[in-house]
Amino acid sequence: MPFIVLTLGILLLLLLIIKFKLNTYVALIVTAVLVGIGLGMPLDKITTSIQAGIGDQLGELALVFGFGAMLGRLVADAGGAYTISTTLLDVFGRKRLQIAIVVASFIIGIALFFEVGIVLLVPIVFAIAIEAQVPVLYLGIPMGAALSVTHGFLPPHPAPTAIATTLNANVGHVLLFGIIIAIPTVYIAGPLFSRWAQRMVPAAFAAKPKVPVTGTKRQFKVSEAPGFGLSVLTALFPVILMTITTVYDLVINHGKTPKDPSMLDQIISLIGAPGIAMLISLLFALWSMGIHQHKNAKAIKETLENATKSIAMLLLIIGGGGAFKEILIDGGVGKAVANLFNGSNISPLLLGWLVAVILRVSLGSATVAALTAAGLVAPLMAQAGIDPALMVIAVGSGSVAASHVNDAGFWMFREYFDLTVKQTLLTWTVLETLIAVCGLVGVLILNAVFF
Repeated sequence: MPFIVLTLGILLLLLLIIKFKLNTYVALIVTAVLVGIGLGMPLDKITTSIQAGIGDQLGELALVFGFGAMLGRLVADAGGAYTISTTLLDVFGRKRLQIAIVVASFIIGIALFFEVGIVLLVPIVFAIAIEAQVPVLYLGIPMGAALSVTHGFLPPHPAPTAIATTLNANVGHVLLFGIIIAIPTVYIAGPLFSRWAQRMVPAAFAAKPKVPVTGTKRQFKVSEAPGFGLSVLTALFPVILMTITTVYDLVINHGKTPKDPSMLDQIISLIGAPGIAMLISLLFALWSMGIHQHKNAKAIKETLENATKSIAMLLLIIGGGGAFKEILIDGGVGKAVANLFNGSNISPLLLGWLVAVILRVSLGSATVAALTAAGLVAPLMAQAGIDPALMVIAVGSGSVAASHVNDAGFWMFREYFDLTVKQTLLTWTVLETLIAVCGLVGVLILNAVFF
């Protein structure tokens, strides 16, 4: 019954958005309420679940998105994005632009949460696409592939780190195996897939999305635009702060939270928290892209206000996706998936991947899917003698599969690149599924070769 309700709910959501052109946020909330009723939830608990889902989804993202949009707009309006884009064009050339985006996204993606990486990279991607006169999606797909792979495969991201803890896997081994599998996966799901997508969904590539956060295109004189070094430092300032915290935790605290943290531990932890890292970075950007560029207070204020206006609807839609996800979890869909595989004789690696895929499709959250799947396959893994690091990657790759309407990342990609739901399914959803399949194939190859 939960699967029937889930399927009907997803079909209803697509119908409301595509056929009746209902606002996406409203459609998500309406669907969440009806699915909650269909799953037999107590009526007085449905509102509580929706509120909790929106709160959990937006709690930190409101800080990250708000400050990130302001930071991106400051860099763009000051000419920093223009400087970065023209420099990358000069260094890599038009033919290797996708590789430049992949490398930048991969480096940023290792240190940052998926959502933070998108917020920081989108203005740069748009600026480069405009300057190089290539479709924005031509660079957006490689960016999304690199960020998603790091999110699903590599510590210190929440899902792989938490799975490694659950399965007692060596984090260093997870990182090593993850990078080995990630490199071909990113190429296949990024630059290679973008060529196929351009033929299959030409309208998505022909569109010229107007993303306010990037600002409008204008030519900057070399004398008035900030230098490449300062522009990159400003754009990557959050990455630097979070990397400091990550390295400190791994080297000094060996990846564990100290029971009695010192003042230095607390300070390092504070500056690496995504919300605080973005705040500190914004304050730096106010100087580097504002005061240092001789902008007056009125111009800086206008830039910040325009940035916040640009993300209002995006935040509501992401919150609506969180509400839908919470209803599915509280309504028992996760438990139904777990019961489906009781007593299964499938290979633990394949089973872990498959459970994660089904949970991901059902619940939307990659982290929830990964953690639930890890708990289910942990006993089987020990009996079969599977290397825990490979199991972490198998589950992590399955947890990013088939992102669709109940996943916040789906709506972020759609809104930023101004796609229809159908176009998003044919680009983003396929991209995520390719990552999941490539991840599983990579795990099975490494397991056959080394174990």
